[in-house]
Amino acid sequence: MTDTALTLDAAGWLGGARQVRSANCDDRPDGELPSLIVMHSISLPPGEYGGREIEDLFTNQLDSAAHPYFKAVAGLRVSAHFLIRRDGQLIQFVSINKRAWHAGVSCWAGRERCNDYSIGIELEGDDSGPFEDAQYVQLMSLLTLLRRGFPVEAVIGHCDIAPGRKTDPGPYFEWHKIRAVMPD
Repeated sequence: MTDTALTLDAAGWLGGARQVRSANCDDRPDGELPSLIVMHSISLPPGEYGGREIEDLFTNQLDSAAHPYFKAVAGLRVSAHFLIRRDGQLIQFVSINKRAWHAGVSCWAGRERCNDYSIGIELEGDDSGPFEDAQYVQLMSLLTLLRRGFPVEAVIGHCDIAPGRKTDPGPYFEWHKIRAVMPD
């Protein structure tokens, strides 16, 4: 399911997205507007889709006993602004006006602390296979809206701001599909 009727309110929340608020955020530096979009991929447990586990991770409710992999990530305090599920459903965790904790130690074009000036978008998926067409449709609608509302200079992967540490969104992410709405 995709929703192309996206609107952004003054508080930084998107109409057309389901809201699941995360406490894993804080204020952006004074006067800082998002100028970078960072693409991520996530699946919990790895390679499995459709469960509540991503939402639980971003809201600090992940049950570390539910799967062996969760022991390694349950204590993390992470979030992203948006998650696009395999069926195109859009979920927002953090207001765009806030700094989501998605990038970690990061640097882009000589500037560190990418969380300060970026929007984090997670696609439900991983490095082992392609993303769904419904995800790209929703992503293109979201990118179009963000580009209209913010001084976005680039859309890059987590791998680009944390090379050697991160590989997402992975080799199957089809960058050419978003170039129509986010040209270089």
